[in-house]
Amino acid sequence: MKFSIREKRLAAGLTQEDMAEKLEISTGLYNGLEKGKRRMNETYLEGIAIILGVMVSDLIIEDKPTISIAGKVGAGAQVPLFDAYEKGDGPQVECPPGIGPHGVVAVEVEGDSMEPVYSDGDLLFYSRNGHDSVPDEVIGHKCVCEDADGMGWVKQVKAGDEPGLFHLISINPSGKNMHNVRLKWAARVRLHWPAEFARKKWS
Repeated sequence: MKFSIREKRLAAGLTQEDMAEKLEISTGLYNGLEKGKRRMNETYLEGIAIILGVMVSDLIIEDKPTISIAGKVGAGAQVPLFDAYEKGDGPQVECPPGIGPHGVVAVEVEGDSMEPVYSDGDLLFYSRNGHDSVPDEVIGHKCVCEDADGMGWVKQVKAGDEPGLFHLISINPSGKNMHNVRLKWAARVRLHWPAEFARKKWS
């Protein structure tokens, strides 16, 4: 469990020495509690809340699950995207309500080629059912997909003229469609989150 104490202490105009004195503990112990290096117990937590004039619940930071942002994706312009960040070094986004964090990935829209449906900075969430597959259930839907050249796209996926080939229909009515493209994989967009809703954090 994480705690938000330092900001509230500073807002109250108190030093760590002040807090330690009021709690009747050493400054070193208080410093450890505030930094999360010493175990916080109920007595300390309640004492800190009383001194700062807040509820105990105000000091607790809720750990919200996050989803990895795999990279960026475009529609009209080619955008190489996937695995754009080193493993674990890329940004995360707070898990949207109604979607579990397991097996779900997000990509960030780059550019305005998908206006007015998707805008620059929006996030699209998807699950990949297979590492290298285009499942039947994605046909006819808006999908995040990767072509044989490693380029990422957001298109409506339709069956191509031959097995293993697909027509990629532009999200923007004035955009360019792509025909008989070989795809590495395609995954249906499960959720579109406008840029202003996305609360990103770097790991």
